[in-house]
Amino acid sequence: MNSLHAAGFPEREVRARARTGTAEVFPAAEGYGDGGGLYGAGGSPAPAPGGHPPHGPDALDRLRIVPPVFMPRRLEKLIDLGREPSYEDVELGGAVGGFSTALPLYLSAFGSTRAGSGDLALAATRQAARLGLPMVIGENMVPVHGYRRGEGEGVRSALLERIAVYAETVPDGLGGVVVQQSTEDADSEVWNLLYSDPGTRALRDSGRLGFELKVGQGAKPGLGGMTVVGAGEAGRLAGQFAVRDVFGDPERWLRCATPGTFTEEIVRQQLRFMRNNFPLARTWVKFHPGRDIGRAAAVAWAAGADAVTVDGAEGGTGWAPRVFLDQVGLPLGECLRRIAAPAGDLLATGRIWEGGRAVRALALGARAVGLGRAALVAVDEDPGHGLERLVEALALELRLLVSALGKYRTADLDPADLWDPATAPEPAAAPEPAPAGGRS
Repeated sequence: MNSLHAAGFPEREVRARARTGTAEVFPAAEGYGDGGGLYGAGGSPAPAPGGHPPHGPDALDRLRIVPPVFMPRRLEKLIDLGREPSYEDVELGGAVGGFSTALPLYLSAFGSTRAGSGDLALAATRQAARLGLPMVIGENMVPVHGYRRGEGEGVRSALLERIAVYAETVPDGLGGVVVQQSTEDADSEVWNLLYSDPGTRALRDSGRLGFELKVGQGAKPGLGGMTVVGAGEAGRLAGQFAVRDVFGDPERWLRCATPGTFTEEIVRQQLRFMRNNFPLARTWVKFHPGRDIGRAAAVAWAAGADAVTVDGAEGGTGWAPRVFLDQVGLPLGECLRRIAAPAGDLLATGRIWEGGRAVRALALGARAVGLGRAALVAVDEDPGHGLERLVEALALELRLLVSALGKYRTADLDPADLWDPATAPEPAAAPEPAPAGGRS
């Protein structure tokens, strides 16, 4: 029995570290992969400094969507249609990072984790394709799962299976597949393999193949990808990744990828390399929520990036240290504020699942928003149509909200459509009442 107690101090977490050591730096390994765990901001039970849980709305959620009284664009739409416009007249389609899409949405990267590489990922891929949404495939798929075309070699590898399912399902002229590359992927020449693969030729030649330079991710800024692997897989991957015993369990090992090293000039050169070597592929770059995100985005657009993705600190992940989930990186709303006026297509991710948060991100400059954890949860609920129904609900909310603002394209949203109670001015003082008995 414990004799000491420390009210107001995270005693439970300290005792857990005293019992299990480095294993407590991460969420419980038993919940990983087959246990169905998805992680992100607000999901860590450890409190923030001071002992207070960090859960609750972030700055983006606190913004109010504020329709005006006078709506000149509604009048323009009325004249154009010859009738009063409704929410059904809101146009949600357009260009996203060089691709055509019916909605300002895309499927975010899941990475090489079990949740992102198995049946759920294929279900999400199939439904995203039917919806005509662009799809990003995450890093380390080839180093972890290999590159097998399935022609006389058995089953196709996870990366190529997802691309094949998408290509077979997506409507003509819509969507696109974007494949990330990290340091370990570059060693495996992932982009070179895909660009020349007969299986991607139709996507490539129709302008629906893209490559994304991954600089970082929201759940663990400054760190590379991490997953939990078994003993056998740990031995196989040890030549390509750092594999470490941090759980004190011979059947569970931490696999760490390197984050890569970037400066302004390295990013510029990488993007020039991508444009020169893969001229038919769209060029994307993904940044973590760093304090210099405004400058990073500007450098990428100036170097010719078709899209810049900013992953807010609320972004989900397959695996991350607890301390990163709630204490590291800028929230998505602050990232968008620092970028301010995007010089190109800006894509935003970080706990997007419904129309209100999506509209706020779009009003702050994003061209489209990504569905990550929400997509996986939706297909876990219904592998056949769960993501489609989630997107249908989100699209209806988008139309209702954009119409209520007196606008009929998401591209017309702007910061004036939002009100931040944290920066609202004090109300003007009421005038002094006139003295009793008449005029002063």
